[in-house]
Formats: sequence, structure tokens, C-alpha cells
Amino acid sequence: MNRVMDRVILATGWRRWLMAVASGAVGALAMPPFGFLPALILSLSPAIWLLDGAGASGSRRRTLATAALIGWAWGFGYFVAGLWWLGAAFLVEADQFAWALPFGVLGLPALLAFFTALGFALARLLWTGDATRVLALVLGLTVSEWLRGHLFTGFPWNNPGMALGQNLWLMQSATLAGLYGLTVMAVFIGAAPAVLLTGRGARERLVLPGLAAALLAGMAAFGAWRVPDAPVGTVEAVRLRIMQPNLPQDAKFNPRNRDAIMRRYLTISAEANDQGEGLEGITHIIWPESAFPFLLHRDPASLAQIAALLNPGQVLVTGAARMDEPLPGESVGRFFNAIQAIDDRGTILGAYDKVHLVPFGEYIPGFLDTLIRWVGLRQFVHIPGGFEPGRRGGALPVPGLPPLAATICYEAIFPGEVLGDGPRPNAILNVTNDAWFGQTPGPYQHFAQARLRAVEEGLPLIRAANTGISAVIDPYGRIVGRLGLGSEGVLDANLPLAVHPSPYRGYWQAVLIATLVVIFTLLVVRRRRRLPFGNI
Repeated sequence: MNRVMDRVILATGWRRWLMAVASGAVGALAMPPFGFLPALILSLSPAIWLLDGAGASGSRRRTLATAALIGWAWGFGYFVAGLWWLGAAFLVEADQFAWALPFGVLGLPALLAFFTALGFALARLLWTGDATRVLALVLGLTVSEWLRGHLFTGFPWNNPGMALGQNLWLMQSATLAGLYGLTVMAVFIGAAPAVLLTGRGARERLVLPGLAAALLAGMAAFGAWRVPDAPVGTVEAVRLRIMQPNLPQDAKFNPRNRDAIMRRYLTISAEANDQGEGLEGITHIIWPESAFPFLLHRDPASLAQIAALLNPGQVLVTGAARMDEPLPGESVGRFFNAIQAIDDRGTILGAYDKVHLVPFGEYIPGFLDTLIRWVGLRQFVHIPGGFEPGRRGGALPVPGLPPLAATICYEAIFPGEVLGDGPRPNAILNVTNDAWFGQTPGPYQHFAQARLRAVEEGLPLIRAANTGISAVIDPYGRIVGRLGLGSEGVLDANLPLAVHPSPYRGYWQAVLIATLVVIFTLLVVRRRRRLPFGNI
């Protein structure tokens, strides 16, 4: 192992960049669906050694530039290995988008890697040369991950904290610190073993790795204590049926398939479950995101078919694009990616419009719109001008259900943003369509992130996905019922009760800032005073 460490530290040229890319790529194995936690160590410990080697570049400026390049290469490997499945979306309409596949598979990781470049450069700026340099990487990557999750609309997908956020016991720490708190812990746990081979004495070699092991054990113990043995209670007089049609993406948005799609939805929704139970006793049926290749609210025949499906008192909650009335002087109204609630008379009772849209998927950013249209391109979704963002409001009212925090597709990946304004809702609803990405790791990663929101907020999650993974999850992250990826059918379940709001809801930002300030202060003091590690 010492020989391996020396080769990493002393590497130069293409060997250094190859090692950085490879160690980053290994880190993706810690993400869903693999969840191989030791991959954190195999990825982040070499990152420490690579940053050690950056110090041989000479001047301070060159050292920081080398650290940034190492960070970019590490991030490029991490994001390519973790997000390659995005390329599947370019093959749904291959005649129009296949040429752009390399840009999606390699271009986005190349851009996202600038965040890890910043994180590594910040870490090297605070480098101490002893075991505490692990904390420099913790600080650098946490700051860069927070920026990645917020700048340019934000994209916190596969945040390193998700390595800890997919295990039932470990994810419970998110109730205290949220996803970015898990990031602090994940980077520390993954990077601390690096000093086992580089410490100047037994004390320096063992203290931080020992603390990392104790932290991991403490997280597991806290999770085991927090998760009750018994199921939580359920909301009275509510019985859910989630319908998963498993429609391929190329058929889903083809208007010629409208009648066949509606028949499929109605047939699957009315069929008996595994226990032979039909719609009797069901109070609410849930359909996935953008369920129709037409505007449901402007199609009386389809609304009548839905009304015929529903028994008295039943309500359908479904994803459905909608268009408002045109403004004066305009011929076409604005389009919204929405969730609509429909009663047994075919009346639309209420709607939620998606707030956080997917760049290039649902709209083209304004500064690129003219250029992209000039060369004849468009966003993936066939909507003239793209979708408009909705306004963040309160809970979605659905008769017979407690107030819902509605989210559409990847809105569920943003920690702290799933609840609207006003009083706290009693459940999270997430409708999505992951058919774009087929049988790849993408839908598993999406599901895991939505599940973590339930734990952070202490709220049950209702999730309806076109091709899966659909589920009902309790506020501790336990899966009450689930439909697997690529399956067709219905899932019937009661709605779990919410639990008391977690400390995360009120204090996570303050806790995160305080933690980073303490780490920053410790590193600055250590660099100035050069105290022996054992005296800190």
C-alpha cells in the first residue's frame, strides 16, 4: 500500500490525470444502485495523495492550478461514471438527437467538474501538510457541492452525501444535518483513511481514521435507535392506488397513441391487485408525470372516461401538461408541467404547476434560446416555447387527502425545497417519468434522492413513476410498497402518518455554516501555528 501511495503522490503528467479520473470514477460505485460504501475510501483517499503531490508544482499559484486540474479530472471521472445514463435520453428520438450523445455524456460531466476543480483548489489553499488536511478536502468539496446544488438552477444529483443517504440507518442522520451535512460526513469518512499511510506517528495516523470509524458507527447506532420496530400509523379513510403503465418514452408523447394510452391507463387502474382486490375501497388513484400526449383539461371525452372509471367519492391525481388562456395579442397560451386532481364527475379540482424546470429538457435558457433555435434544435419535450415555471405556493389540496407537498420529476432532488410556503403539509407527492433513461442507474438514483427527502422532512412520500420506481415510503424512509423498474401494474397502500418535524427543517443551514466555520478556523490556526497534531 505504501508503494501505491508513493506512486500516486509522485505521479506527474498523464499518469497523474489518469489516476485522478480513475479515482473519481470509482467513487460513483458508492451511488445507487450499487451503494458500495468502501468506494468512498478508494476514491477520496487517493484524492488526498494527489493533492499532496500538487505541492511539488513549485510556486503557490502553480500548486493551486495543479490542484484545480486534479479536481477537474477527478470530477470528470466521477460524473461520467455516475451520469453516463443521461445519454439514453438522446436515443429516444435518435434521428434528431443521437448526434448530441457525446455532448450529453461527456459535456455535462466536463462542466460539472469545474465545481470539483474549485473544491480541490480551495482544499489545497488550506492544506496543512498533516492529518488535518483531510478536513481541508471536507471543506472544499462541501462548499463546491453546495454551489453545484444552487448555481445555474442547481443540480445536486449524486452528491457524495448520497453514499450515506441510501442505507436506512445511515440516512437517519439527515434529520439532523440534511444532505449537505451527510456530504461533510461522507467526505470525512472516505478521505480519513488516507492518513493511515502518511502520518508521522501512530497518533497522527490513527486519530482521524478512528474518528471516521466512530462517526460511521455512531450514525448507524443513531439510525437503529431512531427507526421504530413497529410501522407508523396510517391516515384514516385513505387508500391509495398508484398506477405504473411502463410506457416507453417514444410512445408516450406521440399524439397518435392518445387513445391507446388512455385505454391502457384505464385498464391497468381498474385491474385487480396481487390480492385480487379491485377499485373497491380505493379512495385515490395516482398516475405519473405528463401522463398524456394531449391537454387533458381541454379534452372533455377523456375527462368523461376518467369519470366513468372512478367510483363515487374517488379522486384521480395525475400529471398532465396544461395551457392557460392566451394573453392579449398572443395566439397561444403558456404551457405548464402540472399535477391535476379530478373527481368522479370529471371536474378538475385543483392543480400544481412545476416550479423547478429541467434546462434543455423542458425549456431552453433564455441566453441560448435564439442560438439553439437558429441551428434548428429544440428542448426534448415537444412544447412550443417550452414550459413556463409555476409559482411556488402552499400545499396541493386534494379532497380526502391531507395537504400534499407536490413535486414533479427532479424537483424532489433539491433538499429544503420540496415544501411550499405556508403550513407544513402532511405528505410529499412526487410524480415522475424516468422512461427517458430506460433500465439504467438513473431511475434508481432518482428514487433514492426522493426517498431521502421523506427522511429529512419527516413526511411520507407517495411516488408515481411511468416506468418505475413507484412507491409509498414512510417518514423514516421505510418502503411500505414498491413497483420495480420496468414493471407494469398497480400498488395499493395506506398513507403513513407524518412524524414531528426534524431539527433539519429549522436549523440545517445554521448547523452546516457553523460546521464549515469551525473547520475553516481550525485549518487557518493549524497553518499559522504549526502545532503537533496531538496537541490540537
